[in-house]
Amino acid sequence: MPSAPTTSENRLRESGTPSLSPSVPPPQKRNMLVRYIVLVLVVLAVGFGVWRIRTGRQLAAADAAQKQAQMTNRPTPVQITAVQQRTMPIFLSALGNVTPYNTVTLKARVSGELTQINFTEGQNVHQGETLMVIDPRPYQAALDQARGQLVHDQALLKNATAEFARYQALFKAGVVSKESLDSQESTFGQYQGAIKSDEAAIETADLNVKYCTITSPINGQIGLRLVDRGNLIAANTTNLVVINQLQPIAVYFTLPEDQLPQVFKKLAASQRLSVEAFDRSDVQLLATGYLLTTDNQIDPTTGTGKLKAVFENETKVLFPNQFVNIHLVIEQRPNAIVIPAVALQHGTKGDFVWLLKDDKTVAMQPVQTLLTEGSRTILQNGVTAGQMVVVDGADRLRPGSKVDARQARPDSPAATASATSYATTPPPDSTLRSNKHPVKRTHQGTGPQ
Repeated sequence: MPSAPTTSENRLRESGTPSLSPSVPPPQKRNMLVRYIVLVLVVLAVGFGVWRIRTGRQLAAADAAQKQAQMTNRPTPVQITAVQQRTMPIFLSALGNVTPYNTVTLKARVSGELTQINFTEGQNVHQGETLMVIDPRPYQAALDQARGQLVHDQALLKNATAEFARYQALFKAGVVSKESLDSQESTFGQYQGAIKSDEAAIETADLNVKYCTITSPINGQIGLRLVDRGNLIAANTTNLVVINQLQPIAVYFTLPEDQLPQVFKKLAASQRLSVEAFDRSDVQLLATGYLLTTDNQIDPTTGTGKLKAVFENETKVLFPNQFVNIHLVIEQRPNAIVIPAVALQHGTKGDFVWLLKDDKTVAMQPVQTLLTEGSRTILQNGVTAGQMVVVDGADRLRPGSKVDARQARPDSPAATASATSYATTPPPDSTLRSNKHPVKRTHQGTGPQ
């Protein structure tokens, strides 16, 4: 039997509103369901993204840790050199300019046509060697004329001499007067003066003939010729060629006035100070010479004194107008502990070096520096001769790091500084110390902790 309608259905029938089927949800419920599903999908997507990012970071961190472990176990390549104990020069540094010991600019002393050039540009010439010849014929003709005049005047003098002798005899006999004798004596004196003048003219003409042959006044190297053969040369005007004496050769340099007193003291004691010329990098020793003298005044505009050094320059490694680094050796310090300056590191607790140990690891060894001379440093203590210190690759080191140690290359600055030799001998009373300030350098690495 059909069931009786409920109160809600009766109310709906009375209001005239059609009844909804229970299987179809209302529109609000459908919208809420869609929103819920979208929210769940968004949450899932965000969670998946976060999971992927965290997983990627973990994998990257694990990979970096693995690479770091591999790098930690791998030896660090470094270059090493031995600590030396040797005589170390204490020097003053300056910038020098190479200058020929003698420079001669040849000019003709007579005018004429240049007929011969007997040299090759750039060759070495010796003193007295014939270089050029000017046409000597006009001067030879003048010489011959002066000689002919001398013969003519000599004949007249011979006749005047005989006449004067006769007049002297006649005057003694009372035949001629005193006035006639004096006149003959005057004529005789005039011819004597003419002979002297002729002889001087001959010497002048002979010099002009010799001046036609231009010779080298010094030993040296000849430069490029400035005049070609066939040109007319003006006396004392035309530059012909320049000759520079390169063996020995001079180097001029300057020092601050506060460094000059110790140099003057050495020179006053008649001590020959050694001077070393280095290349532009101040690493390669070019030549060794000695200090010749100093200027007699200080330049007030710069507050420096000018000094002159002399080098034998046997190999001609020094050339005019070349700039070199000068080391004026003031003192030779024996038994000094020396390391390359690049091996010295600076830390928060002072200076140190990376010292190579027997197990192929490195340790930070504190040291005390005495002074720095160029590319070398003198240590007061901390290391001993023969120990190996790192000169390249120190920025990647840590205490206890294993290293792949190799000897510094012969052409590297550190090896060159360590292997530089000196041909000087210490003066007998070298007691002065250089007041040159140590060179400040910046090194990477950590200091002793």
